[in-house]
Amino acid sequence: MLNPAVKKQLLEGTVIPAHPLALTEERQLDEAGQRALTRYYIDAGVGGVAVGVHTTQFEIRDPQFSLFEKVLTLAIEEMRKALVPDSFIKIGGISGPIEQAINEAEFIKAIGYDLGLLSMGGLHNASEEELLDRTEKIAEIIPVIGFYLQPAVGGRILSYDFWRKLADIPNVHGIKIAPFNRYQSHDVIRAVCHSKRNEEIAIYTGNDDNIVNDLLTTYRIDVDGKKIEKQIVGGLLGHWSVWTKTTVDMFNKIKNIRSKEDIPSELLTLGQEITDANAAFFDPNNQFKGSIAGISEVLARQGLLKGRWCLLDKEKLSPNQSEEIDRVYVDYPHLHDDAFVKENLDKWFKE
Repeated sequence: MLNPAVKKQLLEGTVIPAHPLALTEERQLDEAGQRALTRYYIDAGVGGVAVGVHTTQFEIRDPQFSLFEKVLTLAIEEMRKALVPDSFIKIGGISGPIEQAINEAEFIKAIGYDLGLLSMGGLHNASEEELLDRTEKIAEIIPVIGFYLQPAVGGRILSYDFWRKLADIPNVHGIKIAPFNRYQSHDVIRAVCHSKRNEEIAIYTGNDDNIVNDLLTTYRIDVDGKKIEKQIVGGLLGHWSVWTKTTVDMFNKIKNIRSKEDIPSELLTLGQEITDANAAFFDPNNQFKGSIAGISEVLARQGLLKGRWCLLDKEKLSPNQSEEIDRVYVDYPHLHDDAFVKENLDKWFKE
């Protein structure tokens, strides 16, 4: 059963960064850096963190690295040290075939995670019915957030019927939509609205290309002649793993204003600025090949990471990506949180 305080926070909406991986130049785990990142997110005012997800690098599970258990344990330790409130949402990533997914679910539950973010990535040979059966089995172990991962980074297109059936599974409490596609995002929301569990399911954006618009939009879906309204209440985003303090401030502003009839046009402008910054970080012009390295580059510039190294050699910045990051730093100084990081960096790296 999901902790009621966590459930309430999840449904009301909050900022949940996808936690990156801190490495040394030798591509070994930088434990001090890993702990510092978690401390940064907590002090920035987030409502939860997601660890062991795409931004953490799926390869932490590979036998040659065997970092999954270590990385997820470090984050839990830091959350406990910080005495985060009972409502703080602790999410662990779950992926792979059913046997692997079950093992990961049992592990993250045992060490104190509230929910599992269940990736469908890499399972292209599985039918939708098999994916639903897998979800049911994981939901028997730990509360679940479904994950619509875009095809460019290992996901797949899933039907309206899939999401309709997934929303009906007991112990599914949320869905992260990250297809980077308005049509497919709408499929998920329409499917949830047609479920009897509609009010039990929190929708979170993972659409890094459309963050502010997602958070400002109320969807109105016809269900048997009745209009059902649904909002994307929060975000679970790799983009939110950088410049997180300003993200929290922006989210709180949006949360306070989205119930009003008039949405200031300045927020829509802000949304496009954030999308432009995301393009520099996530490298969509090169099919997102530089997305993990782009996030690490920003954190390294701030001193939170020692460098932008990834577990795999192929994970690196694309040509001109560094220059694009330079550009958005100059163009949008109001988006970064360099001053906040500089003020607290020494504290976060202390034992």
